[in-house]
Amino acid sequence: MVKQSKTLIPKDSQCKYINMKPSTPSIIGLIKIHKQDHPIQPVVNWRNAPAYLLSKLFTNKINHLSPVPYAFKIRNTHDLIQNLNDNPVLPYYTLASLDITNLYSNIVVTETKIILTNMLKHQLVDSQTQQEIPRWYNVITKQNYFLHNKNIIVQQDSLAMGAPSSGLIAKIFLQHLDQLHLAHLTHRHHIINYC
Repeated sequence: MVKQSKTLIPKDSQCKYINMKPSTPSIIGLIKIHKQDHPIQPVVNWRNAPAYLLSKLFTNKINHLSPVPYAFKIRNTHDLIQNLNDNPVLPYYTLASLDITNLYSNIVVTETKIILTNMLKHQLVDSQTQQEIPRWYNVITKQNYFLHNKNIIVQQDSLAMGAPSSGLIAKIFLQHLDQLHLAHLTHRHHIINYC
């Protein structure tokens, strides 16, 4: 895929994005000591995966070509406090916090590719790049496997844990959902503020 790049990777730089000694990503479990019953969080080491360097480059290119807007994102604690000060919480308000369980395994990869393609078109990215980025996306998202107890486990239609691009792809999908459903939910549930 790197060698097929016509515009995004200069010929003299292509070797920097090919993992010369790839190996199967491995999985370990980290204990979440801050949670009740200490559940185990699976962590995949993707650094030696064949598409690791391409995944990092993909993330950088998307952030440069078509950055995902901070529509409803809270950047840090200071940003949250400022948001709450700008929109005071009255006694009859109900506060809610949303958390997504198993985020990477619940992102629909095929739908997110369409969303990404539309983002690139909307940003008026050149046509060659509009063709290359989805091909990179296919390579990165199809390398979704890891080694556990000498068995290779393949995850179907989800994001690879440990891939540098997975966080960005999840953000693209979630912000699309926000934009798609927020107006209806705001009206239906009388939402005053959403972030």
